[in-house]
Amino acid sequence: MLTIALHTLRTRWSTFLGTFVALSLGVALLAVMGLTLASSLDAPERQPERFALAPVVVQGLNTLSVPTSIGPHVSRETRRLAHPRAVPEATVTALKGLGTVIPDRSFPVRAEGGPGHLVGHPWSTAAFAPYEITEGRAPRTADEVVVTGDWTHPGNRLRTDHGTVRVVGAVLSRGFETAVFYTDARAAELSPKSTQLVVEAAARDVREAVEGDSVHVLTGSARRLADPGPDRDREAITAMNALFGTAGGVTAFVSVFVVASTFAFAVAQRRREFGLLRTAGATPGQIRRTVCAEALLVGVLASATGCVLGSYGAPRLAARVVDVGLAPGWFAIGDAKWPYHMAFWTGLLVALLGVVAASWRAGRIGAAQAMREASVDARAMTWGRLLFGSGLLLTAAVTLALALVTDPGELLHRKTYVSRPMLLITAVALLAPVLVRPLTRLLAWLPARLPGAGGMLVRENAAAGVRRTAAVAAPVLVTVALTGSLLGATATLNAAKATEARERTTADFIVVPAANADPAESPDTASTDAPGFDARTLQRLRAIPGATVSASSSSAVFVLEDGVALIRSEARAAEAAPLAATADLPLAAGKVSDLDDGSIIVNEEWERHTVGQTVDVWLGDGTRKSLRIAAVMTTGTGDNGVYVTPANAPGAHVDRVDVTLAAGADSAVVAGALRKAGGHVLTRDEWLRASHPGTDRTTRYGFLLVLGIALLYTGISLANTMVMATSDRLRDLAVLRLAGATRRQVLRLVGAEALTVVAVGGVLGLLVAALNLAGTQGALSLLSVHAPTRIPWPELAVVGTACAVLAVTFSVLPAAWAMHRGAVELAAGARD
Repeated sequence: MLTIALHTLRTRWSTFLGTFVALSLGVALLAVMGLTLASSLDAPERQPERFALAPVVVQGLNTLSVPTSIGPHVSRETRRLAHPRAVPEATVTALKGLGTVIPDRSFPVRAEGGPGHLVGHPWSTAAFAPYEITEGRAPRTADEVVVTGDWTHPGNRLRTDHGTVRVVGAVLSRGFETAVFYTDARAAELSPKSTQLVVEAAARDVREAVEGDSVHVLTGSARRLADPGPDRDREAITAMNALFGTAGGVTAFVSVFVVASTFAFAVAQRRREFGLLRTAGATPGQIRRTVCAEALLVGVLASATGCVLGSYGAPRLAARVVDVGLAPGWFAIGDAKWPYHMAFWTGLLVALLGVVAASWRAGRIGAAQAMREASVDARAMTWGRLLFGSGLLLTAAVTLALALVTDPGELLHRKTYVSRPMLLITAVALLAPVLVRPLTRLLAWLPARLPGAGGMLVRENAAAGVRRTAAVAAPVLVTVALTGSLLGATATLNAAKATEARERTTADFIVVPAANADPAESPDTASTDAPGFDARTLQRLRAIPGATVSASSSSAVFVLEDGVALIRSEARAAEAAPLAATADLPLAAGKVSDLDDGSIIVNEEWERHTVGQTVDVWLGDGTRKSLRIAAVMTTGTGDNGVYVTPANAPGAHVDRVDVTLAAGADSAVVAGALRKAGGHVLTRDEWLRASHPGTDRTTRYGFLLVLGIALLYTGISLANTMVMATSDRLRDLAVLRLAGATRRQVLRLVGAEALTVVAVGGVLGLLVAALNLAGTQGALSLLSVHAPTRIPWPELAVVGTACAVLAVTFSVLPAAWAMHRGAVELAAGARD
């Protein structure tokens, strides 16, 4: 059997070329994913940046740690507080007795013509990075600053949101921030609260002095926790692993899909060949072993090639993810070996899994098939295929129904709407032989009615060759279904979130601090410890006649659910009466006006969500408090959060002011008064446009990678299958030529058939996407969100056009090449 398999590979190399390329690519991608994961597991710990030379850093309480228990096992869950506490004054006094104490402060700065994300610090902390003056001198007065980098130079004046300042010095940038250094006194005015400080004393003495206080003492590598975003490396690596994990799953799925489809079509093409082997005495087992041996040989060669390709591709991909900011700058591929083993054996397994069904079908071919002349697929749908396809379709329907009944919010999670389409794609692909013939006749109904025999021939050829049509339509189905499902789900969810924001926001104007004027940085997404409006500005805003003003701030609330999970909920703090006048919260029970300092507004996602119940929570600064539930909001898309009063958001700064016009008030006059009072004024429509939800960068790159893989596999599969199908139909083409058809007419017929088959795959893909989006829409409706379903028509058009071009190209070119010979010679030389 091995000898026959080797001869078959040599003779029918074009049949297996697409499978070899698809498997090689799949193994290469799996190797790259594995190498990336292995490198992230061995990632080095980030070293301190801002405080690399600081002896000791003391932080106020900035984490909440709560004991949790699962059965007899007791552990602690820790979350970062929304509003870290300042170091207590008594502790500062004790530390001053040990040595020099230097308070640290960080606050955003916006300069006209300057780079984004500027951050201000007191000059005395610059020495701990260390920053050294390269031009000019240190700041001495409140209107003098020193900057990092070369975006401006000493002597220039900068207009900032904190007033006009003069640049008197410059230091070399260290890469992790773009800073503006003020005098210590001016920095204290701009950011009065200091949550961490440097102590120039021995670490042991510092720990003894603060023992029992609610502070953290950081030394050595732990000083990195005082840097901005200390967990950003871990979060970036986690997001990157999720991205590549999803891509790896899609790669494995599409690989099996392509290999199974290719081998199934190859077996169908070789029915007469297998019939001759049966006539010569081969048993069904020998036929099956021959097909499996062919797959094994292709799998070994392709897996080895893929591992080599992966070793070259992984470092380049690592460099690319660093360049686009998906991974930390230090990330690089290590020397782990297990990813190669994982990729190689997975590739081999994929090859064997892809050929199992085809080999079983090959073993059932009888000796009479050697005498077969008709090319019509009389029984393309087997009982096994019908059973598995129906089972998968039923499984998809049942799991969707259960999710809608028990937890509709689960359907809105990325991992769910990325994985669910694969179940439906497989089900529809297995049932394709049942759907292909009627769908082909429907699509070709009008062309068949046109003058001439072309439309009728296209319809009958595509309907007669069900296996060929299903094999070509399968990769198109995968790509169209994934494109419609993934991009459609994210677009629908974004539209739903935008609808929620539009319905919730009833204010005529929204005023934000000048530091948050960038539409991409709305207060809803800004850092909870960023400075907001000062008291004088708020007083001026509230004094404007003809306006109802609701000042609110970003905060957070923590709750322990079932004693096992510490959940953080984003919160907004506002007074009840102004909030009710400027917002329309999606309430399921209760009233906004009942909100007071002893209560909270929660949503239905909370474990306890009955009006009047008491819930134990931790506020944004870690203070524990029992609050009565005043009202309950619907769950929505999960962004409704909670509402508390300002008394329950200690340390939060007002970062948003909603303004509703009184009856008869002049909109232009009020808008002018708001601008004069201070801040950046946006109308309701401008605010909604600025805060419109979008797909985050990691998800966007992940989907591009997944869809790129799917489209690449589609191209490979289409090219391979169309070449196989065209070479199998040389006698048909010769008969058409002998019947009087011109070369151009034959090529037009071949191209029209290819387009018809692509249309069949596209329609099946749209069906899968529609079913998936219907599930998403059902979940949104159950969560009380009424938003339209978004279908990504432009992207679907691009994918469909690409599939059509590939199919036509790789069907017409082989046919044109074959017809260089005469019709009689072509008919005589056609190979079965």
